[in-house]
Amino acid sequence: MKKLLYMLLFVTCTAFAQEVTIQFKAQVENRNSDTLYIRSRTAQKIITADKNGNYKETLSINPGLYQLYDGKEYAMLYLDEGYDLSMKLDAQRFDESITFAGKGAAENNWLAKKMLADEAFREKLDDLPDDADEVNKMIGDRVRDLRSSLENPEMGAGFKQMMINVLIQEQQQLQAIADRYREEQKMQGKPSAVFTGYENHKGGTSSLADFKGKYVYIDVWATWCGPCRKEIPYLKQVEEQYHDKNIVFVSISVDKETDHGKWKSMVKKEELGGVQLIADKDWKSDFIMAYGIRSIPRFILIDPQGKIVRSDAPRPSDPKLKKLLDKLLK
Repeated sequence: MKKLLYMLLFVTCTAFAQEVTIQFKAQVENRNSDTLYIRSRTAQKIITADKNGNYKETLSINPGLYQLYDGKEYAMLYLDEGYDLSMKLDAQRFDESITFAGKGAAENNWLAKKMLADEAFREKLDDLPDDADEVNKMIGDRVRDLRSSLENPEMGAGFKQMMINVLIQEQQQLQAIADRYREEQKMQGKPSAVFTGYENHKGGTSSLADFKGKYVYIDVWATWCGPCRKEIPYLKQVEEQYHDKNIVFVSISVDKETDHGKWKSMVKKEELGGVQLIADKDWKSDFIMAYGIRSIPRFILIDPQGKIVRSDAPRPSDPKLKKLLDKLLK
């Protein structure tokens, strides 16, 4: 959720207008690196810590929304003319500890609190009520609460209007997400769709029935998919952690036939573990279509009886996956 809502901010509200001068200072405890990046889709500023571990820079930058990145975690910044902004955070408690002081603090503290609110809302989505009206009320209450918190006289009018526009778009996005979650909840416990005779990278073919009696964690991916490749190191870690448990990790590529060679090469080059398969008709494969998969990566968890545990399971990079597997495989 944090990534989705952050991307909505970053894509719809990137920097605008002419460059202005901004003073920026930061104190970071337990820092992940000596470098902070302040960036948008079109610009990037790099700030390096001094010998005392403090960051200080005069920035010539277009006013607008930016991503602050420390090499591991990120936050949103709003920068405008005349800002003299001081930031403090503990990198081990990034979202919970970030605070701002000085001119521009009201806007940026609002953004920091919003990111925490987004995470809390994401937890609620894991247990959606069945009543559609109740779901709509939950989403509407979130937007109203955030919009009400914008009624701060210290905030600039331009920032307020920008965030109101963002909240309207987020409400539409969240409604779509809620609809998808509710559909997932309906699928839990039902027999999974099956795949049969998918080519196995190690030779021969494999079918879902081959893994009956084990939990099956399925990664639907493709060689051209950047987000899919970013999950590879995390997937390897999860596979290693649960290699002696009653679970099999199956990766299904939806590469087209013309990219069959790329699939073969990448599996070998990246030393991908688990069971590496390629779908018989890429996106049009019956299994892919049965799960309504339109974007990747997508992860699915099936129980030893072939029933759906999660039709949209947590990614390997999401700590929630290990919590779920620990509960099931204890």
